[in-house]
This record gives sequence, structure tokens and C-alpha cells, in this order.
Amino acid sequence: MAFAGMAQSTKSKSWSADNGNGTYTNPLTYDEFSDPDVIRVGDDYYLAGTTMHTVPGLVILHSKDLVNWENVSYCFDRFDFDDDAFSLKDGKEIYGQGIWAPCIRYNDGKFYLYSNVNGKGLQCFVSDKIEGPWKHINMQGRIYDLSVLFDDDGKIYAIHGYGEVKCTELKPDMSGPIEETERVIIPEGSAVGEGHHMYKIDGMYYLISTDYIPNGRTLCSRSKSIWGPYETCVITADETFGYHAAPMTQIRGRIMPDNHPVSIAPADPDKTAASNIHQGGIVSTPDGQWWALLMMDFHSIGRTVTLAPITWKDGWPMLGLEGNLGRSPRTWLKPNTAARDTEPIHAPYERNENFDGKTLGRVWQWNHNPDDKMWSLKDGKLRLKTMPAEQLMWARNTLTQRAIGPKSVTTVEMDVKNLKDGDVCGLGNINVPCSWAGIVKDGKQIVLRRFEQVNNDTLDVPVKLTDDKIWLRFIGDFDNDKGRYAYSTDGKTFHDLGGDMVLSYQLITFQGARISLFAFNKNGKNGGYAEFDNFTVDEPMASRDGYIPFDKTFRIINLATGLPMHATPHGLMYDTNADADSPQTRFRVIDRGNGKVVLQCADGRYVFVSGFGLPGDVRLTNDINLAEEFMWQDFLNKEFMLMSMKNHKYIGKSPTTGSPYSMDYAGADPARRNGAVFRWEE
Repeated sequence: MAFAGMAQSTKSKSWSADNGNGTYTNPLTYDEFSDPDVIRVGDDYYLAGTTMHTVPGLVILHSKDLVNWENVSYCFDRFDFDDDAFSLKDGKEIYGQGIWAPCIRYNDGKFYLYSNVNGKGLQCFVSDKIEGPWKHINMQGRIYDLSVLFDDDGKIYAIHGYGEVKCTELKPDMSGPIEETERVIIPEGSAVGEGHHMYKIDGMYYLISTDYIPNGRTLCSRSKSIWGPYETCVITADETFGYHAAPMTQIRGRIMPDNHPVSIAPADPDKTAASNIHQGGIVSTPDGQWWALLMMDFHSIGRTVTLAPITWKDGWPMLGLEGNLGRSPRTWLKPNTAARDTEPIHAPYERNENFDGKTLGRVWQWNHNPDDKMWSLKDGKLRLKTMPAEQLMWARNTLTQRAIGPKSVTTVEMDVKNLKDGDVCGLGNINVPCSWAGIVKDGKQIVLRRFEQVNNDTLDVPVKLTDDKIWLRFIGDFDNDKGRYAYSTDGKTFHDLGGDMVLSYQLITFQGARISLFAFNKNGKNGGYAEFDNFTVDEPMASRDGYIPFDKTFRIINLATGLPMHATPHGLMYDTNADADSPQTRFRVIDRGNGKVVLQCADGRYVFVSGFGLPGDVRLTNDINLAEEFMWQDFLNKEFMLMSMKNHKYIGKSPTTGSPYSMDYAGADPARRNGAVFRWEE
């Protein structure tokens, strides 16, 4: 298959959760951002996340409105431990280890960021400015997956542990924990998990934690004393936004060698697993609103961040809205910040790169510590010199950036005239299993190869290159866990290189798909070099324009029944397969502003709710003043839900009972077939 090349622009539209109408749609970023922790300093919000084995490490984003974010800092450029594993040397690696689950805090004019490094103990980074420079302190000790609280009396506490939750006082100079202070504050058996976030609010201690057995749940434990006793309440569960868990890689061991048995277990569309929102921090706006920024496992993209409103109920910070606590809208009103109406819509990163600058863009990270003698930015290109490696996962100096969904098309131009025998270079997906497309130099011959590690599938294509250049492309459909490669010899017409591959998530690297530029030598020696240029990422679904079908007449198809919604002459909302083309199956929406709509049938009647949302309470009226206001919930690809602005529940119809539509659905199930998710057809 051939298809037209995309414009090689230096800047293109990238996903932002901001809908441009006073609302946002989750996820905040459609790329990986694990273990989020958030703070507010004045009118500024800062979000820190896990970076595992990639460097620069410990990413920090900044926002003025909690919706539009910008990458402003990393805490360090490279791991400074004298250990070959951090540099992929001598057969050692730290995939899925490195540095993770950070805690960001601000106290007395300084920013603090705490995190664990496997085998090295607790690390602390301190700076007067969020942009750095950051001072690194190795606090050592066995404290990980922690939260830190600067208490009113000047003491500093670390809360940590899974199941059995402990509290340990830290030394004021951050030189280490005060070991003799460690105490269990929540005993095992309390159904409390890990990923702790501790706050002191109005004199009460609140600990937000996550348990992932059997499913992801977020809990709050509270006490009048840091030392307990604590009572615990689940504050959110089962909110998946209609997403099920991703296909999971099944292997023995860690990094998979080629020719190794591997399978990818198909996803169960009815299972939640950890695809629901869980683990993260909470933050208040200056006017006292509270918001939660939690992660969820978002298919092969990996873990990404969601924004949910908090409703305080009986002293508990419940996620969601009154009438539907514990669940959260996918689309909702932006937080009431000073910058709510003035902050420009933007993405956290500029993903495109022409390599003309003196430094790499902030979006880039190296897979483990790079060897700085073996790469350079030269004459407007990225030059990667090849070093020995048996396969992509062991290739040093592999440059990566997070894949972005829901769909994206990544293209790069590559010059191969300086390759030597045994050199391999190209565009890949760092994952377990990995895949790549690129050029292999075998003697004096070059071969275009696509390699997929799942089945050790190798596809070789003879190519004749003009000026030794080739364009490589990865087409990712990450919501559906599919990807494929393509190539071009002129930069204009692209040809598929093999078919679709299954994309997975896995708990070995704890990362989703990562687009990678690589060069290595399979003959066990240093070779030549490859040059990369004009790296672009096109996102066909990045625009938030037109997600509500204003000025259109459409049918509403229930995904569970496959039947169109029917405004019956009797006055109830039902579905039908008999009068699918009647005026009673045609609707339009009336704009009420800020993402809110009224639903009108083509016969002139309006949808309203009479009563409490039981089956039969969703009816039709000729009086627009009685019409129900809905918040349109965008599920992308013309799929949506309608949330009542009265009770914050969703209109839906059981696919099995035969009942009419009701307004009592808490949300979507993972498979989107419980009767509350629709598709509109013009």
C-alpha cells in the first residue's frame, strides 16, 4: 500500500486536553507520564513523574491552569552512579528500574524532589528554582514509593511501604532518615496499598494510597495524628473512561533475546485491572477547589495522567461530583484558576526535531546513560556512531521519546552512506517485545529490514537509495494496540513494510511504546555512523475542534445494542430496529456553552428527565425550559456519553432487560457495552 507523505513541518498540532470551550477531556497528555505527584506554589502548578531507566531523569511539568502543561525541567542529565548497569555496559541493564515514583514538595523557598533508585536507596534533589540546577543528595536507606510531609512543627516525615505503611522522620539537612523514628502507622490487613501521598489539611492528616489487588483502587486514610490511628475509605474505583487493560507481554526473565519464546496475552475487554484511574496526588486551587491528578494504564501508550474534580463528603476527598461520587467525568469544566480563560492551548512538548540546534529538544531521552563520545549534533543532523550490540534493547545511545496517542505517524529521514559492515540503524519501538525498521549493512550490500521480536519475524526488502537516504515511518494506533512500519526512497511516497503488529504493555520496563532512533553493530565492534534528520510526529486526532456535532442531524447508536435511540411517540426514550430512518431517530444538539448541550429530536421535542433517573424517567417534552442539560463526554472517534448536569450520571439503556432509557448510569464499563456509550452517525 502506498500513501501520500505528510508535510515535514517544524511544528504541528499535538494533543492537548483543552477543548477550547472551557472544558477539558482526559487524558491530560496522551503519552506516558507515570506516578504523578503535584504541588501548587502560588498560582503555579508543578507535576513530577517517573522516568525509570531513561535520561535525563525525573521529569517536571509546569501549568497555570492544571490542563495545559509544559516540560520545564529534569532533575539530572545522567545517572551518576559508578555502575555499568546504568549505561547498558557489559551485559548489565536497569530496565524498569532506575528512578521512579517521585514526590515533589516545596518548603521555605526551596523545591524538593524525592525518589528511589533500585539498589542505591532514597535520593533527594533540591533547587531554589524549578528549572534547576538541582543538588543531588543520596539519602540511602530502604525508603521507596514514598510521600514526604513538611509538618507545621518543622519535622519532616517520609511515609512508605506497601500494605504495612510506615512513617520515618527525615534529617533536616536531608542527609538521611532518622532510623530510630520508624514506626508502622497502618498495619497490614487494612487493604491499603502503595504510592502514598500525604497531606495535612485543616489539622487532619490525609494519606492518599493505591491498592492494585485485585483491581486498582484509590484510598484515603485519615487521622488527627501523623502516627495514627487511621480510618480508611475508598475514594475512587472502576473509573476506566471506557478503556480495558492492554494486551500484556508474557515472557520468562527480563530483556528478551531474539529467538526467545514470547507471547502477548490478548486483552480481556471486560476486565478493569489497572486501567482505571489510580495512584497520584491531589492539589487545591487558590479558591479552595480540590483536584486529583491520577494515572491510568492507557493501553500500549503506557501510564498517563488524568484530571478529576474532588467533592468533599463527610470529611473525605471523594473523586467525582455530587450524585456520582467515586466516578469522574472524562470531559469536565476546567478548574477555576486565574489562567483558566487566558492560558493558550498547548502541549507539554515540541516533538518535531530538525536537529539544527546545539542541544536536543526537551522531549528526548536516552535509553540508559549515553556515551557522549559516540553521538553529536553536526551540520543540522543527529549523528549516532555504532557500538556493539546483539539487538535493539542492548544498543547504547538509543534516543527515544514517548509515543503519543491516540494515533500518531512518526517519520524520520536517515542518511546511511557512512555505515560499515555489520551496522544496523533505523527507527524502532523500545518495548518488550521490541520492533524496528532500518538498514542493515552486510559487507558492501545494504538491506531494508523490518524486525518484530514477538515471532522473531524478519522481513528483508531490497532497496536502491538515491543519495544514500531513506525515510522511515511508524504508524501507531495506540488505543487499538496496533502499529506498522513504512518506508520511502524519495520522502514523498511511502510503502508499508509488513503488516500490523500487536502493541502491548508490560511490567518489565514499566513503559509503553517509545519511538527510538538507533544505530549499533551486530558484529561485536565499533563501526560507522548513521545520520538522522527531519523527525516529525503527525497526530491526526490532536485537534479538539468539532468533537460535538453542532449544526448536524445525526442518529445515536447505542454501542451495546447496535440500535439507534428512538424518541417514541408515547413519550419515552427507547431504541428500535423497525423505524431506524424515522424522524424519531434523528437528533441535533443545541449549544448551551462550556461543553453543555440540549438534545432535540428532529420532530421538535426535547429530552428531559422526570423523576430520579429510573427506567422510564427519560422522556420527551415540547418545552425547552424543561430540557435536560448534558455535558458531552468525548470518547473520540464519534463515540460519546451524555452526563446530566443535575445528578452527574449518564443516560443509558440496558442491553438485556428491555427497559427504556434511564439517567442512572455511573459511567462506562471497560468494554463500553453496558449501554451508556454511543456513536453518532450523520
